[in-house]
Amino acid sequence: MGPDDEAFMFTTIKEWLGFGGADALQGHGHGHGTHGHSHGEDGGHGHTHGVVDPSIATSERGIWAIKWSFVILAITAILQLIVVFISGSVALLADTIHNVGDATTAIPLWIAFVLVRRPATAKFNYGLGRVEDLAGMLIVLIILFSAIVAGYEAVNRLIHPQPITQLGWVAAAGIIGFLGNEIVAVFRIKIGREMNSAALIADGYHARTDGLTSLAVVLGAIGVYLGFPLADPIIGLLITIAIFGIVWQSARAVITRSLDGIEPGVADEVRHAAEHVPGIAKITDVKARWLGHKLHADVTIAVGNDKTLAEANGIALALREELHAHVAPLGSTTIQFDTAGVSAVAANHGDHGHHHAPDPFTVNSSLATGLLEIVDTPDGERMRLSIRSHAHGLQAVVNIKRPGGVIEALPLLPSATDHHAMQSAEAPAEPHEFDAELVLTAGDKVEVLPFRMEEPEGHHH
Repeated sequence: MGPDDEAFMFTTIKEWLGFGGADALQGHGHGHGTHGHSHGEDGGHGHTHGVVDPSIATSERGIWAIKWSFVILAITAILQLIVVFISGSVALLADTIHNVGDATTAIPLWIAFVLVRRPATAKFNYGLGRVEDLAGMLIVLIILFSAIVAGYEAVNRLIHPQPITQLGWVAAAGIIGFLGNEIVAVFRIKIGREMNSAALIADGYHARTDGLTSLAVVLGAIGVYLGFPLADPIIGLLITIAIFGIVWQSARAVITRSLDGIEPGVADEVRHAAEHVPGIAKITDVKARWLGHKLHADVTIAVGNDKTLAEANGIALALREELHAHVAPLGSTTIQFDTAGVSAVAANHGDHGHHHAPDPFTVNSSLATGLLEIVDTPDGERMRLSIRSHAHGLQAVVNIKRPGGVIEALPLLPSATDHHAMQSAEAPAEPHEFDAELVLTAGDKVEVLPFRMEEPEGHHH
Protein backbone atom coordinates (compact mmCIF):
# COMPACT_ATOMS: atom_id res chain seq x y z
CA MET A 1 0.00 0.00 0.00
CA GLY A 2 1.52 3.31 -1.14
CA PRO A 3 1.50 6.67 0.66
CA ASP A 4 -1.38 7.90 -1.51
CA ASP A 5 -3.49 4.87 -0.57
CA GLU A 6 -2.76 5.37 3.13
CA ALA A 7 -3.67 9.06 2.89
CA PHE A 8 -6.91 8.21 1.07
CA MET A 9 -7.83 5.60 3.69
CA PHE A 10 -7.08 8.02 6.54
CA THR A 11 -9.15 10.76 4.87
CA THR A 12 -12.03 8.32 4.33
CA ILE A 13 -12.00 7.29 8.01
CA LYS A 14 -11.99 10.94 9.11
CA GLU A 15 -14.95 11.75 6.88
CA TRP A 16 -16.80 8.64 8.11
CA LEU A 17 -16.42 9.93 11.68
CA GLY A 18 -17.39 13.47 10.68
CA PHE A 19 -13.99 15.17 10.92
CA GLY A 20 -13.55 17.32 7.80
CA GLY A 21 -15.10 16.67 4.43
CA ALA A 22 -18.02 18.37 2.77
CA ASP A 23 -20.36 17.99 5.71
CA ALA A 24 -18.08 20.00 7.93
CA LEU A 25 -18.73 22.97 5.71
CA GLN A 26 -22.46 22.63 5.68
CA GLY A 27 -24.36 25.14 7.77
CA HIS A 28 -27.19 27.58 7.80
CA GLY A 29 -25.24 30.38 6.22
CA HIS A 30 -26.59 32.68 3.60
CA GLY A 31 -25.28 35.83 2.09
CA HIS A 32 -26.41 39.40 1.81
CA GLY A 33 -24.36 40.87 -0.94
CA THR A 34 -20.75 40.37 0.07
CA HIS A 35 -21.55 39.66 3.73
CA GLY A 36 -21.63 35.88 3.92
CA HIS A 37 -21.93 34.36 7.36
CA SER A 38 -23.00 31.24 9.18
CA HIS A 39 -25.48 30.67 11.99
CA GLY A 40 -23.75 27.68 13.46
CA GLU A 41 -21.78 27.85 16.68
CA ASP A 42 -18.06 28.23 16.33
CA GLY A 43 -17.38 25.13 18.23
CA GLY A 44 -19.78 22.90 16.37
CA HIS A 45 -22.59 20.95 18.01
CA GLY A 46 -21.74 19.41 21.35
CA HIS A 47 -22.98 15.96 22.26
CA THR A 48 -25.74 16.85 24.69
CA HIS A 49 -29.01 15.31 25.81
CA GLY A 50 -32.13 17.21 26.82
CA VAL A 51 -31.50 20.14 24.44
CA VAL A 52 -32.62 19.90 20.82
CA ASP A 53 -30.95 22.06 18.20
CA PRO A 54 -33.43 24.69 16.96
CA SER A 55 -32.46 24.18 13.32
CA ILE A 56 -33.91 20.67 13.64
CA ALA A 57 -36.85 21.62 15.82
CA THR A 58 -38.15 24.21 13.37
CA SER A 59 -38.50 21.69 10.55
CA GLU A 60 -41.18 19.00 10.25
CA ARG A 61 -38.70 16.95 8.24
CA GLY A 62 -36.20 17.21 11.08
CA ILE A 63 -38.86 16.13 13.59
CA TRP A 64 -39.65 13.13 11.42
CA ALA A 65 -35.97 12.16 11.37
CA ILE A 66 -35.63 12.52 15.14
CA LYS A 67 -38.79 10.47 15.71
CA TRP A 68 -37.60 7.48 13.73
CA SER A 69 -34.12 7.77 15.24
CA PHE A 70 -35.76 7.46 18.64
CA VAL A 71 -37.68 4.35 17.56
CA ILE A 72 -34.55 2.64 16.20
CA LEU A 73 -32.42 3.43 19.24
CA ALA A 74 -35.24 2.43 21.61
CA ILE A 75 -35.52 -0.98 19.93
CA THR A 76 -31.73 -1.34 20.09
CA ALA A 77 -31.69 -0.50 23.82
CA ILE A 78 -34.51 -2.94 24.59
CA LEU A 79 -32.71 -5.81 22.82
CA GLN A 80 -29.50 -4.98 24.68
CA LEU A 81 -31.33 -4.76 28.01
CA ILE A 82 -32.66 -8.30 27.56
CA VAL A 83 -29.11 -9.61 27.10
CA VAL A 84 -27.96 -7.59 30.16
CA PHE A 85 -30.40 -9.53 32.36
CA ILE A 86 -29.34 -12.85 30.83
CA SER A 87 -25.57 -12.31 30.94
CA GLY A 88 -24.90 -9.86 33.78
CA SER A 89 -22.42 -7.87 31.66
CA VAL A 90 -21.78 -4.41 33.15
CA ALA A 91 -20.08 -3.22 29.96
CA LEU A 92 -23.28 -3.97 28.07
CA LEU A 93 -25.30 -2.31 30.85
CA ALA A 94 -23.28 0.88 30.48
CA ASP A 95 -23.64 0.84 26.69
CA THR A 96 -27.39 0.23 27.02
CA ILE A 97 -27.68 3.26 29.30
CA HIS A 98 -25.70 5.25 26.75
CA ASN A 99 -28.10 4.27 23.96
CA VAL A 100 -31.12 5.03 26.15
CA GLY A 101 -29.68 8.50 26.71
CA ASP A 102 -29.36 9.02 22.95
CA ALA A 103 -32.92 7.81 22.37
CA THR A 104 -34.42 10.08 25.04
CA THR A 105 -32.98 13.16 23.33
CA ALA A 106 -36.18 13.22 21.28
CA ILE A 107 -38.49 13.28 24.32
CA PRO A 108 -38.19 17.00 25.21
CA LEU A 109 -38.68 17.84 21.56
CA TRP A 110 -41.92 15.87 21.35
CA ILE A 111 -43.17 17.40 24.59
CA ALA A 112 -42.30 20.87 23.32
CA PHE A 113 -44.05 20.37 20.00
CA VAL A 114 -47.21 19.18 21.74
CA LEU A 115 -47.30 22.01 24.29
CA VAL A 116 -45.54 24.90 22.56
CA ARG A 117 -48.11 24.91 19.77
CA ARG A 118 -50.83 25.67 22.27
CA PRO A 119 -51.75 29.34 22.21
CA ALA A 120 -50.75 31.64 25.03
CA THR A 121 -53.30 32.11 27.77
CA ALA A 122 -54.08 34.78 30.35
CA LYS A 123 -52.03 32.77 32.87
CA PHE A 124 -49.19 31.69 30.55
CA ASN A 125 -48.66 34.84 28.48
CA TYR A 126 -45.59 33.45 26.75
CA GLY A 127 -46.96 29.97 26.13
CA LEU A 128 -45.42 26.75 27.47
CA GLY A 129 -41.98 26.81 25.86
CA ARG A 130 -40.25 26.34 29.23
CA VAL A 131 -41.65 22.80 29.41
CA GLU A 132 -38.82 21.75 27.12
CA ASP A 133 -36.25 22.99 29.64
CA LEU A 134 -37.97 21.11 32.47
CA ALA A 135 -38.05 17.93 30.41
CA GLY A 136 -34.37 18.38 29.58
CA MET A 137 -33.49 18.67 33.28
CA LEU A 138 -35.47 15.52 34.05
CA ILE A 139 -33.66 13.56 31.33
CA VAL A 140 -30.25 14.73 32.57
CA LEU A 141 -31.15 13.58 36.09
CA ILE A 142 -32.32 10.18 34.81
CA ILE A 143 -29.13 9.68 32.81
CA LEU A 144 -27.03 10.80 35.79
CA PHE A 145 -28.77 8.30 38.08
CA SER A 146 -28.34 5.54 35.50
CA ALA A 147 -24.65 6.39 35.06
CA ILE A 148 -24.13 6.21 38.83
CA VAL A 149 -25.77 2.77 38.86
CA ALA A 150 -23.62 1.59 35.93
CA GLY A 151 -20.46 2.97 37.56
CA TYR A 152 -21.30 1.30 40.87
CA GLU A 153 -21.85 -2.04 39.14
CA ALA A 154 -18.58 -1.70 37.19
CA VAL A 155 -16.53 -0.89 40.33
CA ASN A 156 -18.28 -3.66 42.26
CA ARG A 157 -17.36 -6.18 39.56
CA LEU A 158 -13.76 -4.99 39.64
CA ILE A 159 -13.62 -5.59 43.41
CA HIS A 160 -15.80 -8.71 43.39
CA PRO A 161 -15.39 -10.40 39.99
CA GLN A 162 -18.27 -12.58 38.86
CA PRO A 163 -18.43 -14.93 35.91
CA ILE A 164 -20.19 -13.66 32.81
CA THR A 165 -22.39 -16.04 30.92
CA GLN A 166 -23.69 -16.02 27.37
CA LEU A 167 -20.60 -14.31 25.94
CA GLY A 168 -21.89 -14.93 22.45
CA TRP A 169 -25.08 -13.05 23.22
CA VAL A 170 -23.09 -10.22 24.82
CA ALA A 171 -20.98 -9.88 21.67
CA ALA A 172 -24.13 -10.05 19.55
CA ALA A 173 -25.76 -7.31 21.65
CA GLY A 174 -22.69 -5.12 21.19
CA ILE A 175 -22.93 -5.63 17.43
CA ILE A 176 -26.66 -4.84 17.60
CA GLY A 177 -25.79 -1.60 19.40
CA PHE A 178 -23.27 -0.76 16.69
CA LEU A 179 -25.71 -1.54 13.87
CA GLY A 180 -28.55 0.41 15.54
CA ASN A 181 -26.37 3.49 15.92
CA GLU A 182 -24.98 3.12 12.41
CA ILE A 183 -28.49 2.92 10.92
CA VAL A 184 -29.42 6.07 12.85
CA ALA A 185 -26.19 7.75 11.71
CA VAL A 186 -26.83 7.01 8.02
CA PHE A 187 -30.46 8.06 8.43
CA ARG A 188 -29.69 11.39 10.14
CA ILE A 189 -26.83 12.26 7.80
CA LYS A 190 -28.97 11.54 4.72
CA ILE A 191 -31.91 13.63 5.95
CA GLY A 192 -29.52 16.31 7.19
CA ARG A 193 -27.98 16.64 3.75
CA GLU A 194 -31.43 16.89 2.18
CA MET A 195 -32.37 19.65 4.66
CA ASN A 196 -28.91 21.24 4.59
CA SER A 197 -28.99 20.93 8.39
CA ALA A 198 -25.52 20.93 9.92
CA ALA A 199 -27.07 20.07 13.30
CA LEU A 200 -28.76 16.90 12.07
CA ILE A 201 -25.61 15.84 10.20
CA ALA A 202 -23.57 16.37 13.38
CA ASP A 203 -26.06 14.24 15.35
CA GLY A 204 -25.59 11.53 12.76
CA TYR A 205 -21.84 11.52 13.31
CA HIS A 206 -22.44 11.42 17.07
CA ALA A 207 -24.52 8.28 16.59
CA ARG A 208 -21.72 6.78 14.53
CA THR A 209 -19.25 7.47 17.34
CA ASP A 210 -21.66 5.86 19.81
CA GLY A 211 -21.67 2.79 17.59
CA LEU A 212 -17.92 2.46 18.15
CA THR A 213 -18.64 2.50 21.90
CA SER A 214 -20.93 -0.49 21.38
CA LEU A 215 -18.09 -2.31 19.62
CA ALA A 216 -16.06 -1.84 22.81
CA VAL A 217 -18.55 -4.23 24.46
CA VAL A 218 -17.57 -6.83 21.88
CA LEU A 219 -13.92 -6.31 22.78
CA GLY A 220 -14.79 -6.84 26.44
CA ALA A 221 -16.57 -10.10 25.62
CA ILE A 222 -13.56 -11.26 23.61
CA GLY A 223 -11.26 -10.39 26.51
CA VAL A 224 -13.37 -12.46 28.92
CA TYR A 225 -13.42 -15.33 26.44
CA LEU A 226 -9.60 -15.22 26.24
CA GLY A 227 -9.28 -15.55 30.02
CA PHE A 228 -9.29 -11.92 31.21
CA PRO A 229 -12.56 -11.59 33.20
CA LEU A 230 -11.85 -8.01 34.28
CA ALA A 231 -12.11 -6.85 30.67
CA ASP A 232 -15.91 -6.53 31.01
CA PRO A 233 -16.02 -4.24 34.09
CA ILE A 234 -13.08 -2.19 32.78
CA ILE A 235 -14.92 -1.56 29.50
CA GLY A 236 -18.06 -0.80 31.53
CA LEU A 237 -16.18 1.73 33.65
CA LEU A 238 -14.73 3.47 30.59
CA ILE A 239 -18.17 3.75 29.00
CA THR A 240 -19.54 5.10 32.31
CA ILE A 241 -16.85 7.79 32.36
CA ALA A 242 -17.90 8.77 28.83
CA ILE A 243 -21.53 9.00 29.99
CA PHE A 244 -20.55 11.29 32.88
CA GLY A 245 -18.89 13.56 30.32
CA ILE A 246 -22.14 13.68 28.35
CA VAL A 247 -24.11 14.40 31.54
CA TRP A 248 -21.83 17.34 32.28
CA GLN A 249 -22.23 18.81 28.78
CA SER A 250 -25.98 18.25 28.80
CA ALA A 251 -26.52 19.71 32.28
CA ARG A 252 -24.50 22.79 31.38
CA ALA A 253 -26.54 23.34 28.21
CA VAL A 254 -29.93 22.80 29.89
CA ILE A 255 -29.15 24.97 32.93
CA THR A 256 -27.72 27.72 30.74
CA ARG A 257 -30.92 27.90 28.72
CA SER A 258 -33.17 27.74 31.77
CA LEU A 259 -31.27 30.75 33.17
CA ASP A 260 -31.84 32.67 29.90
CA GLY A 261 -28.27 32.12 28.74
CA ILE A 262 -27.52 32.30 25.02
CA GLU A 263 -24.60 31.63 22.73
CA PRO A 264 -22.32 34.69 22.48
CA GLY A 265 -22.74 34.76 18.70
CA VAL A 266 -26.48 35.50 18.88
CA ALA A 267 -25.98 39.15 19.83
CA ASP A 268 -23.39 39.47 17.08
CA GLU A 269 -25.92 38.08 14.57
CA VAL A 270 -28.44 40.72 15.61
CA ARG A 271 -25.92 43.51 15.30
CA HIS A 272 -24.83 42.15 11.93
CA ALA A 273 -28.44 42.19 10.73
CA ALA A 274 -28.71 45.87 11.62
CA GLU A 275 -25.88 46.66 9.21
CA HIS A 276 -28.20 45.80 6.30
CA VAL A 277 -30.96 48.21 7.42
CA PRO A 278 -30.53 51.85 6.33
CA GLY A 279 -31.59 54.50 8.80
CA ILE A 280 -30.28 52.83 11.97
CA ALA A 281 -27.72 55.10 13.61
CA LYS A 282 -26.61 52.41 16.07
CA ILE A 283 -27.74 49.40 18.07
CA THR A 284 -28.00 50.59 21.67
CA ASP A 285 -28.83 47.30 23.38
CA VAL A 286 -29.43 43.65 22.45
CA LYS A 287 -30.93 40.99 24.70
CA ALA A 288 -32.13 37.52 23.77
CA ARG A 289 -33.29 34.35 25.47
CA TRP A 290 -34.54 30.91 24.57
CA LEU A 291 -38.15 29.93 25.19
CA GLY A 292 -38.23 26.26 24.27
CA HIS A 293 -36.58 26.01 20.87
CA LYS A 294 -37.57 29.54 19.85
CA LEU A 295 -35.39 32.59 20.35
CA HIS A 296 -36.91 35.85 21.61
CA ALA A 297 -34.94 39.07 21.15
CA ASP A 298 -35.26 42.59 22.60
CA VAL A 299 -33.45 45.23 20.54
CA THR A 300 -33.04 48.94 21.21
CA ILE A 301 -32.03 51.07 18.21
CA ALA A 302 -31.19 54.73 17.70
CA VAL A 303 -32.44 56.59 14.62
CA GLY A 304 -31.94 60.16 13.48
CA ASN A 305 -34.06 62.91 15.04
CA ASP A 306 -35.08 64.00 11.52
CA LYS A 307 -37.05 60.76 10.97
CA THR A 308 -40.82 60.91 11.01
CA LEU A 309 -42.84 58.41 13.03
CA ALA A 310 -43.77 56.53 9.84
CA GLU A 311 -40.12 56.36 8.76
CA ALA A 312 -39.01 55.12 12.19
CA ASN A 313 -41.69 52.41 12.14
CA GLY A 314 -40.56 51.41 8.66
CA ILE A 315 -36.98 51.05 9.91
CA ALA A 316 -38.16 48.86 12.79
CA LEU A 317 -40.15 46.67 10.39
CA ALA A 318 -37.15 46.30 8.07
CA LEU A 319 -34.95 45.32 11.02
CA ARG A 320 -37.50 42.71 12.18
CA GLU A 321 -37.58 41.15 8.69
CA GLU A 322 -33.78 41.16 8.50
CA LEU A 323 -33.50 39.47 11.91
CA HIS A 324 -35.87 36.68 10.86
CA ALA A 325 -33.74 36.18 7.74
CA HIS A 326 -30.50 36.04 9.76
CA VAL A 327 -31.58 34.06 12.83
CA ALA A 328 -33.54 30.97 11.79
CA PRO A 329 -34.98 29.99 15.24
CA LEU A 330 -36.18 33.54 16.00
CA GLY A 331 -39.70 33.43 17.40
CA SER A 332 -40.45 37.08 18.16
CA THR A 333 -38.63 40.40 18.34
CA THR A 334 -39.38 43.48 20.42
CA ILE A 335 -37.83 46.60 18.89
CA GLN A 336 -37.84 49.90 20.75
CA PHE A 337 -36.21 53.23 20.08
CA ASP A 338 -33.46 54.76 22.18
CA THR A 339 -34.89 57.64 24.24
CA ALA A 340 -31.57 59.11 25.39
CA GLY A 341 -31.69 62.90 25.19
CA VAL A 342 -35.42 62.96 24.47
CA SER A 343 -37.82 64.88 26.72
CA ALA A 344 -41.07 63.27 27.77
CA VAL A 345 -44.25 64.77 26.29
CA ALA A 346 -46.57 66.24 28.89
CA ALA A 347 -49.65 64.12 29.33
CA ASN A 348 -52.93 65.60 28.09
CA HIS A 349 -55.88 63.96 29.77
CA GLY A 350 -58.51 65.85 27.79
CA ASP A 351 -61.92 66.64 29.17
CA HIS A 352 -62.45 63.25 30.79
CA GLY A 353 -59.16 62.55 32.48
CA HIS A 354 -59.00 64.42 35.80
CA HIS A 355 -55.81 63.24 37.47
CA HIS A 356 -55.54 66.61 39.28
CA ALA A 357 -58.90 66.63 41.05
CA PRO A 358 -59.52 68.88 44.07
CA ASP A 359 -58.97 67.44 47.52
CA PRO A 360 -62.03 65.48 48.74
CA PHE A 361 -64.44 66.83 51.36
CA THR A 362 -64.83 64.77 54.52
CA VAL A 363 -68.49 64.30 55.44
CA ASN A 364 -69.21 63.92 59.14
CA SER A 365 -72.82 64.45 60.16
CA SER A 366 -75.60 62.66 62.03
CA LEU A 367 -77.14 61.58 58.72
CA ALA A 368 -73.98 60.29 56.98
CA THR A 369 -70.23 59.95 57.23
CA GLY A 370 -67.88 59.43 54.32
CA LEU A 371 -65.96 61.21 51.58
CA LEU A 372 -67.23 63.51 48.81
CA GLU A 373 -64.96 63.85 45.79
CA ILE A 374 -64.75 64.26 42.02
CA VAL A 375 -63.77 60.95 40.43
CA ASP A 376 -63.06 59.60 36.94
CA THR A 377 -65.44 56.95 35.61
CA PRO A 378 -65.80 55.24 32.22
CA ASP A 379 -68.59 57.77 31.52
CA GLY A 380 -66.49 60.77 32.51
CA GLU A 381 -66.10 62.77 35.72
CA ARG A 382 -68.72 62.38 38.43
CA MET A 383 -69.36 63.69 41.92
CA ARG A 384 -69.31 60.74 44.30
CA LEU A 385 -70.15 60.32 47.98
CA SER A 386 -68.43 57.23 49.43
CA ILE A 387 -70.44 56.34 52.53
CA ARG A 388 -69.14 54.74 55.70
CA SER A 389 -72.43 55.07 57.59
CA HIS A 390 -75.77 56.69 56.83
CA ALA A 391 -79.35 57.10 58.06
CA HIS A 392 -82.16 55.08 56.54
CA GLY A 393 -83.64 56.60 53.36
CA LEU A 394 -80.73 59.00 52.84
CA GLN A 395 -80.92 61.41 49.90
CA ALA A 396 -78.13 63.79 48.84
CA VAL A 397 -77.77 66.77 46.52
CA VAL A 398 -74.68 68.87 45.78
CA ASN A 399 -75.51 72.52 45.07
CA ILE A 400 -72.58 74.30 43.42
CA LYS A 401 -72.58 78.11 43.50
CA ARG A 402 -71.59 79.47 40.11
CA PRO A 403 -70.93 83.13 39.12
CA GLY A 404 -74.00 85.30 38.64
CA GLY A 405 -75.96 83.55 41.38
CA VAL A 406 -76.45 80.38 39.29
CA ILE A 407 -76.83 77.14 41.27
CA GLU A 408 -75.62 73.92 39.63
CA ALA A 409 -77.59 71.09 41.28
CA LEU A 410 -76.16 67.55 41.11
CA PRO A 411 -78.42 64.95 42.74
CA LEU A 412 -76.44 61.97 44.07
CA LEU A 413 -78.09 58.64 43.21
CA PRO A 414 -77.31 55.18 44.60
CA SER A 415 -74.47 53.60 42.59
CA ALA A 416 -75.38 50.56 40.52
CA THR A 417 -71.97 48.95 41.18
CA ASP A 418 -71.25 49.98 44.78
CA HIS A 419 -73.98 50.03 47.43
CA HIS A 420 -71.70 52.11 49.66
CA ALA A 421 -71.65 55.01 47.21
CA MET A 422 -73.95 57.70 45.77
CA GLN A 423 -72.99 59.32 42.50
CA SER A 424 -74.14 62.11 40.19
CA ALA A 425 -75.48 61.26 36.74
CA GLU A 426 -73.73 64.28 35.20
CA ALA A 427 -70.22 65.68 35.42
CA PRO A 428 -69.67 68.89 37.42
CA ALA A 429 -68.99 71.79 35.11
CA GLU A 430 -65.56 73.39 34.80
CA PRO A 431 -63.84 74.95 36.58
CA HIS A 432 -63.54 72.57 39.51
CA GLU A 433 -62.94 75.36 41.97
CA PHE A 434 -66.09 76.47 43.70
CA ASP A 435 -68.12 76.95 46.88
CA ALA A 436 -70.92 74.42 47.35
CA GLU A 437 -73.30 72.78 49.78
CA LEU A 438 -74.02 69.11 50.40
CA VAL A 439 -77.69 68.79 51.32
CA LEU A 440 -78.50 65.53 53.17
CA THR A 441 -82.10 64.45 53.77
CA ALA A 442 -83.47 61.46 55.69
CA GLY A 443 -87.17 61.49 56.47
CA ASP A 444 -87.95 64.85 58.05
CA LYS A 445 -84.32 65.56 58.91
CA VAL A 446 -82.24 67.87 56.70
CA GLU A 447 -78.59 68.87 57.10
CA VAL A 448 -76.71 71.38 54.95
CA LEU A 449 -72.91 71.00 54.92
CA PRO A 450 -71.03 73.85 53.19
CA PHE A 451 -67.63 73.07 51.62
CA ARG A 452 -65.17 74.44 49.07
CA MET A 453 -63.17 72.64 46.40
CA GLU A 454 -59.98 74.08 44.92
CA GLU A 455 -57.88 72.73 42.10
CA PRO A 456 -54.19 72.05 42.82
CA GLU A 457 -51.71 74.79 42.04
CA GLY A 458 -50.81 74.84 38.36
CA HIS A 459 -54.01 73.15 37.18
CA HIS A 460 -56.44 76.05 37.20
CA HIS A 461 -58.75 76.31 34.20
